[in-house]
Amino acid sequence: MESGKLTRRELLQRLSALAGGLILTGPISGCEGFWQREPAIPVDSWHKGVCRFCGTGCGIMIGVRDGKVVDVKGDEYAHNRGRICIKGILNREILYVRDRALYPMIRRNGRLERASWDEAMSLVAERFREAIDRYGPDSVAFYGSGQLFTEESYTANKLFKAGIGTNNVDGNPRLCMASAAAGYISVFGKDEPMGCYEDIDHATCFFITGSNTADCHPIVWERIMDRKRSRPETVIIVVDPRRTRTARHADYHLAIRPGTDVALYNAMIYEFIRNGFIDQDMVENYLTFREGDAERTFEDLKRHVAQYTPERVAPVCGVDARQIEEVAYLFAASEATMSIWTMGLNQQAQGTAANRLINAMHLLTGHIGRPGATPFSLTGQPNAGGGVRDTGALAHALPNGRVVTNPQHRAEMEDLWGVPRGRISPKPGYHAVAMFEAMARGDLKCVLIMGTNPAQSLPHAERYREAMQRTFLVVADAIYPTETAQFADVFLPSAMWVEKGGVFSQSERRYHLVPKLVDPPGEARSDLEILVELADRLGYGDLIKARTPEEVWDEWRQISAHSPYNFAGITYERLKKERGILWPAPTEDHPGTCRRYVPGEDPMAKGTGRFDFYGRPDGRAVVYLEHQQPSSDPRSDEYPLTLVTGRVYEHWHTLTITGKLEELEDITTDFLVVHPRDAHRYGIRDGAPVLVESRRGRAVLKARVSTDITPGIVFAPFHSPEALVNRVVNNTVDPISKEPAFKESAVRIQPASSAA
Repeated sequence: MESGKLTRRELLQRLSALAGGLILTGPISGCEGFWQREPAIPVDSWHKGVCRFCGTGCGIMIGVRDGKVVDVKGDEYAHNRGRICIKGILNREILYVRDRALYPMIRRNGRLERASWDEAMSLVAERFREAIDRYGPDSVAFYGSGQLFTEESYTANKLFKAGIGTNNVDGNPRLCMASAAAGYISVFGKDEPMGCYEDIDHATCFFITGSNTADCHPIVWERIMDRKRSRPETVIIVVDPRRTRTARHADYHLAIRPGTDVALYNAMIYEFIRNGFIDQDMVENYLTFREGDAERTFEDLKRHVAQYTPERVAPVCGVDARQIEEVAYLFAASEATMSIWTMGLNQQAQGTAANRLINAMHLLTGHIGRPGATPFSLTGQPNAGGGVRDTGALAHALPNGRVVTNPQHRAEMEDLWGVPRGRISPKPGYHAVAMFEAMARGDLKCVLIMGTNPAQSLPHAERYREAMQRTFLVVADAIYPTETAQFADVFLPSAMWVEKGGVFSQSERRYHLVPKLVDPPGEARSDLEILVELADRLGYGDLIKARTPEEVWDEWRQISAHSPYNFAGITYERLKKERGILWPAPTEDHPGTCRRYVPGEDPMAKGTGRFDFYGRPDGRAVVYLEHQQPSSDPRSDEYPLTLVTGRVYEHWHTLTITGKLEELEDITTDFLVVHPRDAHRYGIRDGAPVLVESRRGRAVLKARVSTDITPGIVFAPFHSPEALVNRVVNNTVDPISKEPAFKESAVRIQPASSAA
């Protein structure tokens, strides 16, 4: 790049975050790389809504004219302060991309052919009923998404668990957020972050680990930058094997080896103890200690972390011991430390252990439950938390933090759902990877997939693509074709975003209402309508009494009133008026809760002490003694490199939506970042095709030689369906959360032209 000139991509990143509502139409003559604002579009009416994309949950204003969405702009009164990123800007375009699904299809003679809704749904119900009657309820399954509305995931969960009687309900949040959920639940007894975005405005130290926040949650990043600009002494620490855009702004960057987080955090805890930064009041009154299921003490913790001194950990993690000492000091000594993480921490074989230790670092130092001091997991999808985790739409779970293995929890939900005792199975269903393994074995006969693209997003993708061919597969999606749709026996066209109404929940537990503003194209229907019709055709219509989004929401919020996940006071009427509400919010006059577990702030917290960790029977949070384990996919002479995967700023998941947008056509995603040293060693030229092979499969990408990666590590986005890098990726799962280890795959590389 010439000095003083921005690339188009850099301009998009800057302007989209800072100038909500910018519409880009074409280059300004003589100004290569710069784009002009489209003249103002006449708008009939503006409506408050929320972005369709990541878990930041940015408020937007949506302009409608003649039954079409014609403009969007950031909502200056929402938490994002009027800012939206390039994906947020392109919410205007996503409804009108090419390849929108318009009508149902049934596979006949090996090809999907147009059918009526009655034909399609009759076949789906017939095959599901046949499988249930012949093989039992566990022969069918539902695979959902953090992109469905809460009302849709809740209804699917209720239909399958309380109606059909199977816990085979899971989805793509298992691939991204399960370890964060398992970490919160095991430490605090309940899921979801305890802090809020407002904490960003008070933190004096940001510990960002396993998150390229600047690219993947850009509006959260802009708020962090606001804090840094207003208080320059604020420290930003980034732990990441790549020199990402986030890392380039860091005061300290620890280029850690993938999968060694547990060793690093143990070393930091060792430093907290050695330097006297332990909050003794927390230790004595608010914490317990465990190693696995065994009870331990703080003295046991001291002996445990003595094995993880910075000097011992440095060669394991590939960072300098002095760096570990300095960041531990800065973390503990700051006025208020906020930790932020996402997939880099979650998508590893010790994802739950790493999450537990991040929470432990805050608990032990007292950086918790006050402005700016909080462990904060960022959510990847717009509704993975409120829509899937909170509704219990996972194979082991029931609504509001309940689990299927607990008899009391099952009885509570059977009573609340009005079904006979014993209806809900006590056996956990298939988690995401196990579900597709069961398909491969032939144990699952029928599967309904909604709003997601597992043929591309699953690890070891080739194996599971073959599994889909063995199963009666029903796919509901707003886009056709997709990688998953090619395996469908029945394809159902679904409405997208404001073509239907419902609730999203984002990272800080804020529920937002997405209003229905326009009609879907062709014969597309909402996922809720599809689920209700399926329930009727299977004979469970009496169970699914709530049939509109608001009716489902009212049923769901009243069920929440029987739990610590209490948002009974968040009505549709309030959501129509307010810029989202943070739960707990038990009554209609409750303003919502910024920080959980703090008496006086959290309506569920009892007593007058500093904390009431009411998710635990004794009101105390748990600090776990965790051991660094060997890599789940170790490097060897045959596979000497580690592949990590992730995202790029502009694109979303598997390109089913953003890949159709003309504005993003020149943003490539089929590349592999290789350090110059490794490129030289393996004969890789910048821009040339490179073959990546693992113990599971192979993929061909374009080499991007850069010092922004650590030697011995390579990086690829997972977006491209043509490159399909997930053929290569490790499908080992965390033993607790069952989340796959996408971030630790042993590979080898060579020029694609020299491959056999």
